[in-house]
Amino acid sequence: MYLEVGNNVAVLDDVLKGKVIAVSADEISVETEDGMVFKFHASELVRIDKEQHLLTKFSDINNPLLKEKTTHKKPKNSFFNKEKNEVILEVDLHINQLIKSTKGLDNYDMLNLQIDTAKRKVEYAISKRIPKIVFIHGVGEGVLKTELHYLLNKYPVKFYDASYKKYGLGATEVYIFQNPNS
Repeated sequence: MYLEVGNNVAVLDDVLKGKVIAVSADEISVETEDGMVFKFHASELVRIDKEQHLLTKFSDINNPLLKEKTTHKKPKNSFFNKEKNEVILEVDLHINQLIKSTKGLDNYDMLNLQIDTAKRKVEYAISKRIPKIVFIHGVGEGVLKTELHYLLNKYPVKFYDASYKKYGLGATEVYIFQNPNS
């Protein structure tokens, strides 16, 4: 590689870079940004034509693959998830997901609102023959989870902790038994 005075260079096996200030037969003098001068053999240096942060300006933003990835339509937010052709109704029972403001509500009122919501969703799922519901209740002190499990015992369902990987600790998955005669 041919180097001349004024070229920007980087040292191959070091974190140094700077400007060539002198070239002799087998030595090249490089001045770093902080004014230090080092001597290297030409095979230890590489010329920098453009700084790395400038390269992003010239990346191909019209690349069709890049456009395909950035312009795909975001799926509409749905309460239903499908896994392996299975419909799962997800219900977030966090109080801030159910109402806009908790002003004027005490803990008892909020808990009743959450349990009433869970009851409506279970009955809806039974009537629409939806096989699974995931109630996201959070961890907290476990009051909502306990009340939810008490409610679920009144229905033809089996329930268990939902996938830790997907929901963390604060979710219960409900499997609804389907009656083939109805």
